[in-house]
Amino acid sequence: MGHREDLLTGAKRCLAEKGFAATTARDIVAASGTNLASIGYHFGSKDALLNAAIIDSFDDWDDEIAHALRSGTRNNPVDRLEGFLDGVVAALTRDRSTAVASVQAYARAEHTPELRDQIADAYERGRRSVAALILDVAEDEIDERTALQLGSLALSLVNGLVLQILLDPERAPSGRDLAAALRALAPLGSAEKD
Repeated sequence: MGHREDLLTGAKRCLAEKGFAATTARDIVAASGTNLASIGYHFGSKDALLNAAIIDSFDDWDDEIAHALRSGTRNNPVDRLEGFLDGVVAALTRDRSTAVASVQAYARAEHTPELRDQIADAYERGRRSVAALILDVAEDEIDERTALQLGSLALSLVNGLVLQILLDPERAPSGRDLAAALRALAPLGSAEKD
């Protein structure tokens, strides 16, 4: 790996161990085996590096969840959504630090336009990607409306689920619980249209 990748790996390790606010540039350098000048050269600042590490962690987590979902046998969109949400729960159980770092990032994004833009871009890609997983189609088959509606619904469920698990894991719902709620709502939605 080059210094850029080493820095990202070290920053992710520091986020997991110390969190965003407590991580110093020297911590990242020690964890990555690089030097302080590398941070400025590759990322411009420690905060920009930590922001990049958070976004990179999101991508790692998404890849893990997508792989778990594709390896299962899910026959319909709600079953695949259930599998996706169960994948989130499993990933969160294994790596709580990524979820904690993401919550810290959301709070920082209010005052850091660059981070807000990066997270917004990640959500834009995520909506399309999640909708494709749930519908079991290629991403280029997902139109804007489907990405906005289905992808946003799934990501909203993920965000709420993550917060509930972080705050109260014993009473948080599972993917199965949330899918059951959606199945229960489906007949009600059909009846209202008639």
